[in-house]
Amino acid sequence: MNFNIDDKNADYVYVKVTGDRGGEMEASGEWADFDEKQWHELTARNVGADLIFDVSVKDKQGQWHRYAPFVMHVSDTPLTDYGVVYRKIAPGYQTFSKTGIYQRELASFEETPVLEETAIEGKCLNCHYSNRGRADQFSIHIRGKNGGTLLNNGQSLTYLNTKAPETCGNATYGYWHPDGRYIAFSANKIVQNFYLDKEHNIEPWDVVSDLIVLDTETDRLITSPLVATPNCETTPAFSPDGKKIFFCLADSVTMPEGYDRLKYNLCSIDFDIDSESFGSRIDTLINAKAIEKSVSLPRPSYDGRYLMYNLTDHGTSPIHHADADLWIMDLSTGHSRSLTEVNSNFSDAYHNWSPGGGWFLFNSKRLDGMYGNLYFSCIRPDGTATKPFLLPQRNPRQYYDEALHSFNAPDFIAEKIKFDMPRVRSMVKSGDIVDVSVKQEH
Repeated sequence: MNFNIDDKNADYVYVKVTGDRGGEMEASGEWADFDEKQWHELTARNVGADLIFDVSVKDKQGQWHRYAPFVMHVSDTPLTDYGVVYRKIAPGYQTFSKTGIYQRELASFEETPVLEETAIEGKCLNCHYSNRGRADQFSIHIRGKNGGTLLNNGQSLTYLNTKAPETCGNATYGYWHPDGRYIAFSANKIVQNFYLDKEHNIEPWDVVSDLIVLDTETDRLITSPLVATPNCETTPAFSPDGKKIFFCLADSVTMPEGYDRLKYNLCSIDFDIDSESFGSRIDTLINAKAIEKSVSLPRPSYDGRYLMYNLTDHGTSPIHHADADLWIMDLSTGHSRSLTEVNSNFSDAYHNWSPGGGWFLFNSKRLDGMYGNLYFSCIRPDGTATKPFLLPQRNPRQYYDEALHSFNAPDFIAEKIKFDMPRVRSMVKSGDIVDVSVKQEH
């Protein structure tokens, strides 16, 4: 957990860290740069206890100043995932050059590319999803000429054209079924509007959107008239037992002039994998429209205890809304509350849970209101969240002051993702794409 000194007159820092349960280490120089091995040894020795930081700073005039000690608590909830995966994209909205999907090891500062725009010649790398952090069950949507969905289902790598004559658009926002065979998607036709006032930037919205489920073994889409209506169904997520799909549903309004009247409710529908069929009714879990709010991005914890989601004034793109806050529902009681201990005055969105339990991550613009950065927190046994912290970097100030990209759509990964890059490049460049078939319910 390296850190800098927020004082322009600081020339040199000396830090001593002592564990409540023993052990100590030191760091000194332009900033607090801790030895990784010693850091892991010290935190392992003090699980559930505190680390006390004693900080002294020498100013540019040669005078030393000692700060009051501060404390970091070492969580007793282990974070066992290999790392995190995210898209890095400039918040300029008009170009997608120099974007990529990257993975970062949490036990070190190592970041490596999963797939970069430069490897597939000007294509836009968009939505990416894994099955509970599995590296061998992973999908990436690619836009542009010869665009499609790159899919590793654990057995083979395929490149799918998910737009069929029976569907309204390509598979966009996705979520894997726990058995790894099925993926729930929303098929979206998205446009973007730009504001003229300084308080807003952009408003993406759906011309139309429906729910579909992809069978990754047969390359077949499953649809139902219940979730393919003139209204907008989007951002699905399978329940941890795989028997239900959570999603967001809004009544269709005239767009773009009615953008602020687009309010999404939180809903669910059953799905049976044996018959490959949707249920016969839609249940409304949160009637957000009744309170003039809008729900987006439902994400259940993998133990089935909680459902985390975003609440905003309107729409389904919370990353562009400063009022976007994280909310959490206890699935056993249906009670929801705002995660006030985590939320900020800027957008807090793109949340996902650790497969190991307890921990979650999210994207927040709290540093400057423009760039989305990655934060971590943990849910305590009583349902409250710990103080969020920023993704550590070797030199935090230099990294975040000079970074020109937002961390977009982050998620945990259990192990390092490996793609056969030459093969991927060949598939995309040649248009070696597989058309899906469709099973329509009546």
